[in-house]
Amino acid sequence: MPLEEIEKKIRPTDSTEIIFTDLNGRIRRLPINPKNIKQVSKEGIGFDGSSVAGIATVDNSDRLLMPLLESLKILPFRDKKTSLFVGTIHNEQGERASTDPRYVLEKVVWEAEEMGLRFLASPEYEFFLFNRDEYTKELNTDKAGYCDADPRDQGEYVRNRIIDVLSSCGIPFEKAHHEVSPSQHEINFECSDPLNAADRTLLFNYVTHMIASEQGLHASFMPKPFNNQNRNALHIHLSMQNKQGQNIFYEQGAEHDLSSMARKFIAGVLKYARQTSIIMASTFNSYKAYVIEREAPVVVGWGPRNRTSMVRIPYATNPQSTRLELRNPDPAGNIYLQMAAFIKMGLQGIKEGLECNSPDRGKAYFQSVQKKVWDSRFLPKTMFEALVEAENSLFLRDLLEEQQYQNLMSLKTAEWEEHRTSVTPMEFEKYLPY
Repeated sequence: MPLEEIEKKIRPTDSTEIIFTDLNGRIRRLPINPKNIKQVSKEGIGFDGSSVAGIATVDNSDRLLMPLLESLKILPFRDKKTSLFVGTIHNEQGERASTDPRYVLEKVVWEAEEMGLRFLASPEYEFFLFNRDEYTKELNTDKAGYCDADPRDQGEYVRNRIIDVLSSCGIPFEKAHHEVSPSQHEINFECSDPLNAADRTLLFNYVTHMIASEQGLHASFMPKPFNNQNRNALHIHLSMQNKQGQNIFYEQGAEHDLSSMARKFIAGVLKYARQTSIIMASTFNSYKAYVIEREAPVVVGWGPRNRTSMVRIPYATNPQSTRLELRNPDPAGNIYLQMAAFIKMGLQGIKEGLECNSPDRGKAYFQSVQKKVWDSRFLPKTMFEALVEAENSLFLRDLLEEQQYQNLMSLKTAEWEEHRTSVTPMEFEKYLPY
């Protein structure tokens, strides 16, 4: 889009903002003067990288934010109209910052292109709508369940508003419904290339928080707010194509109609799943979701149609729809790193010529009856276990490169230590009588 047209589009809006993520995946925004968009698009605009988790240190903190002009969206909220750009992070010399999470995904996409491979991706967006942003007994907004046609579903209006706002930006939705847990919702959009799908995730999170706030509600992407309820997941659907646009996960007549390249891709995902768990399930709370019978995967495995499998092969109505669904990520993580890790693991499986094991049979929860504290057949059960895997992972170092790897380990180790040394109400209840 020509710069003159962009200037014309943003002129009547009430605010112009650039959004990006810190290393944890939290969305940051920087409002700018729309009159300066020409200069900002060429030179960037400065910000304090040391105040953004995982981006820079206090002794070398100056960073530049550059708007991706092609990412412009005009968002019609109730009280204002916002022009929004996705941003990329650069150092003082204008070079891409190695700690920009988006840069990690860009490099993986380039690597795939060099192998003659392209991808289409579609995350499933799950979130809760609560009455407040802090815990109370009156937190839930409803008691509805999966696809309930319930007039008490207060989230329906919010879902429809989110869909309307994003549809006005040229992002068509596929389906939307109430999810399994009380106050839980899901909206899915049509697939796109991985970078666009990740950028769209930032946009979705931003819009969801804004629309919920308009209604006096709080949107939460916390992985597991409640005991004995399903979590918020971020299932990522991924298909692989050659440069002619043919789906190369599909092979007619092969077992499960999966090509040998698809099986190598799956094998790579399985091999490196534990090493990348700190990216897919990035918070202390994330690991409380890996429990039997709550739809989160617990075993490192794959299976056709199997919702208990970590890698699921959904039913496809035609060969071009053949895809993999990765079910262990959650929305508290950094979508750029999650998407990059998913693709990179599969590419590594192809490069190494790996062969995936037999698919899960029945409920993968009960694949192993022998219980062990540390079991590499399972996804990590705790953040500590995931950190140990990450600490020993050459794959993760290669994916993130050294500086971002060290930043991630420092952030996540500190988060683990904070939880490890904090006393909880459950401990008072259980141990105070001793």
